[in-house]
Amino acid sequence: MRIPAHPLHRRDFLRTSAGLAILPAFGAVAPVLPTPRRTSRVALVRTSDRAHGVSEALKLFAPRGIDGRRVVLKPNFNSADEAPGSTHNDTLSQLVVELRERGARSITLGESSGPPRTRGVMEQKAIFDLASTLRFGVVDFEALGDDDWDFFPQGASHWPDGFHIPRMVASAEYLVTTCCLKTHGYGGVFTMSLKLAVGLTPKPVRRTMHRSPHMRRMIAELNAAYAPQLIVLDGVSAFTDGGPSHGTRKAGNVMLVGDDRIAVDAVGLAVLKELGSNPAIMDRRIFEQEQIARAVELGLGATSPTEVEIVTGDAASAAYAERLRGILALG
Repeated sequence: MRIPAHPLHRRDFLRTSAGLAILPAFGAVAPVLPTPRRTSRVALVRTSDRAHGVSEALKLFAPRGIDGRRVVLKPNFNSADEAPGSTHNDTLSQLVVELRERGARSITLGESSGPPRTRGVMEQKAIFDLASTLRFGVVDFEALGDDDWDFFPQGASHWPDGFHIPRMVASAEYLVTTCCLKTHGYGGVFTMSLKLAVGLTPKPVRRTMHRSPHMRRMIAELNAAYAPQLIVLDGVSAFTDGGPSHGTRKAGNVMLVGDDRIAVDAVGLAVLKELGSNPAIMDRRIFEQEQIARAVELGLGATSPTEVEIVTGDAASAAYAERLRGILALG
């Protein structure tokens, strides 16, 4: 699809709630006074059973505000490859069931794959059959019209022409994202909850990002345009090198749930370090990774390891969490 024309002039955009939300994050207006930081909780379940992991991690995290809301669900369907190349259908199915049990008024999955065509990826993964069985809607972002996108101007970002994301995501009543645990072999270094944002952009724009030396900062900047209320990271299997579709596979045997993208990705990076990963992961402190560092600058979540609290509900998970805390403590 072509990149939508900008529907608003900048000064008109600034009057919208979306514009007011993103500009402080990009530092385009007055300085933002520091606010007290809360601790970001990340629920961790040690398991090789995805359905069990999703269910138990959600019980631990106890998300609020789902009842009566129209839920938008963003998975990782970069391709149709086996998890962690893409979201596992067991993870997706259990997540939909859990959202229903918590009173979701409706659930709509939205995604744009790349480079394969989104519809083909969804067909390969039998998503339309799953949607029929579990009663959720499916939106192919590649098929959206020009009026279905919100435009976010450059501000102080590294996006020279600004960027668009689907309006259904930017204005979602309740946004849930689910990601995998993996490295990224094409410049992103890692791909977890922050990098899910790339699948929200029109495909032509992604080429600009992948050619930029600021790619990892640009990933973080996309995240200033929206805020998920719930994040599920499936780390039952992981790529410790390569990615995003294929890579060196290891058993992570972990499921994470949180609402802070920085905190979730930080714990995910600690898992990769614990498993043993490539030099781009092992040789850099977690909060010095460019995706994380830029997201911290934008005020998107935890600013240091001391603001990340890993919560568990059983002995095996608690023992593993203690190892991860030691890795996180190094920065």
